[in-house]
Amino acid sequence: MNDSNLFDLDYRIEAGKLGAPIVPIIDAHAHVGGLNAAPILREAMDCYGIAEIWSMTSTIEQIDGLREIFSDRIHFIAVPNWRDKDPKQTHGVGYAKRIEEFYARGARIAKFWAAPRGVDIGTEVGEPNLMRLDNPNRIAAMQMAYDLGMTFMVHVADPDTWFATRYSDQSRYGTKASQYEPFERMLDRFPTRWIAAHMGGWPEDLEFLSGLLTRHPNLSLDTSATKWIVREISKHPREDVLSFFQRWTGRLLFGSDIVTSDAHLVDESTKFEMDAKANSAQSAFDLYASRYWALRTLWETNWSGPSPIADPDLAMVDPVAFTPKDSPLLRGIALPNEILKGFYAQSAHTLMRESLNRSDSSSRL
Repeated sequence: MNDSNLFDLDYRIEAGKLGAPIVPIIDAHAHVGGLNAAPILREAMDCYGIAEIWSMTSTIEQIDGLREIFSDRIHFIAVPNWRDKDPKQTHGVGYAKRIEEFYARGARIAKFWAAPRGVDIGTEVGEPNLMRLDNPNRIAAMQMAYDLGMTFMVHVADPDTWFATRYSDQSRYGTKASQYEPFERMLDRFPTRWIAAHMGGWPEDLEFLSGLLTRHPNLSLDTSATKWIVREISKHPREDVLSFFQRWTGRLLFGSDIVTSDAHLVDESTKFEMDAKANSAQSAFDLYASRYWALRTLWETNWSGPSPIADPDLAMVDPVAFTPKDSPLLRGIALPNEILKGFYAQSAHTLMRESLNRSDSSSRL
């Protein structure tokens, strides 16, 4: 047992119980890195019917190797080099050049990360607004991506649980609602297709998301960040979630936010937080497969019970009632097959086709 498998499930057997999805699934939000870990992810994808994955691979040099492993099942999204030791350069003026490099390697989506904790990154280098979407250097990078005809992906906000704890200092981080002010300005400024990750950063408030989608017809949402999505979607009445999916069919994309790393295959005590989530090939498989099991169970079934994935956010908010090893209720929504077809594949196919056509047109100008 481990934090991705609290109840000692065999995720290969569990995949067989779920059976094949109604259509092969496109995972529109993942972070695939590590040429040794990638085949383990590919097995998890095969088990759970994931036909294609869109990856924010931060090490450009791994792209060719990952294409050898996944063939045409992988598409790449431009991202900064998060391990670079010069954040001011990496997340500032240097990102426009990196977008060009990703574009030359086939990427047609560029990621703009603007979570509230970006204030901490900027403050360390003397520029608190470094990561804001309306920072002039971010706008210059967006202009580069826009001129190339690329689709934009954005991370705007974090869970309500974090605003109640990590971001409780509003004088430093602002309110959750304030995170969307520069975002909405950029949605209007750059009329390309946008994907707001993690259900737009506010799966807790479906009404807010509907307002956002109404105001901005160029916006789609992905449903990545498995622990966050499972915890919050399970709290909503099924009829509210169903109504939301019916209303916004065509603008919702399946995503997992799986992060793979070769560090998941070794047992070391001094690893980064994300690298420490697994320490062997088996625990790495559990880490990747558990996300697909949880998400398919949430979206396809009416199963109800504790999630097999530990969710430390529970203890962060209420350390008396919960430990970091506890997990929330997972309550299946059982979306109808016609909705699942669009959500699992058709919406992503359409968006990627539009992205390719738009970038091809831009290259001919």
